[in-house]
Amino acid sequence: MAFGVIIIGDEILSGRRVDKHLPKVIELLKARGLPLGWAEYIGDDPQRITDTLRRTFESGDIVFSTGGIGATPDDHTRQCAAAALAVPLELHPEAAVLIRERIREMHPADASKPVDYDSPENLHRLNMGTYPRGASIIPNGYNKIPGFSIKHHHFVPGFPVMAWPMIEWVLDTQYAHLHHATPHAEKSLLVFELPESTLTPLMEKIEGDFPGVRVFSLPSVGDAERGGIYARRHIDLGVKGEPEAVAAAFVKLREGVHLLGGDIVELEPAAPRA
Repeated sequence: MAFGVIIIGDEILSGRRVDKHLPKVIELLKARGLPLGWAEYIGDDPQRITDTLRRTFESGDIVFSTGGIGATPDDHTRQCAAAALAVPLELHPEAAVLIRERIREMHPADASKPVDYDSPENLHRLNMGTYPRGASIIPNGYNKIPGFSIKHHHFVPGFPVMAWPMIEWVLDTQYAHLHHATPHAEKSLLVFELPESTLTPLMEKIEGDFPGVRVFSLPSVGDAERGGIYARRHIDLGVKGEPEAVAAAFVKLREGVHLLGGDIVELEPAAPRA
């Protein structure tokens, strides 16, 4: 299983809103010793959403999907999830209770008439509690309108104030057994005066000699804003994986860069995830 995130909304692709979900999901996973395996952005296109969900349901990955679970015409995620699974939408009984509680809370205390749960407006609100058959709810502490989970896919609103606590709840109630399950370490150094093409054979040899270790290379033309050593053209070169293997691989990586004539500044290692 890999962790993935799907971020849905035309407003993200058009630039009307700047996505904040991706860095937050990475942060929430990292705090629990979990890596994000992939991310996808999709507009409010029902066919594309359905096709994407059909593929990710079949993958077996653990997926968080943000946006599109409301009841306005541009909200398609609930319907697309049902279509991808070839199951009907059904009003979830727990969701119905919570939505009616929210309707009651929103009713003016000094209103002359009691809450009419059967009004067209309130019946429409109940659509937010219709999920693919077999789904379970994700509690929403902000306004009680729940998200839903099905087949390791977890659907939350697009609003960060709601979505992020809901994602945390899923991680801590459904996947606590995965937290920090795989020890992981990362070590890197800055390399000056060498192009990536010169370093590539060394990187390939490191990965060949240390199975399970991954080499990464992040070139930069120089970051004047960050300043200092980062202002120079450089490559952030490193290894990540199981801590003992990373330690041994890093020694060989550093030796190899020295032999190639690279100028090195060693970076502080990231703390191993136990």
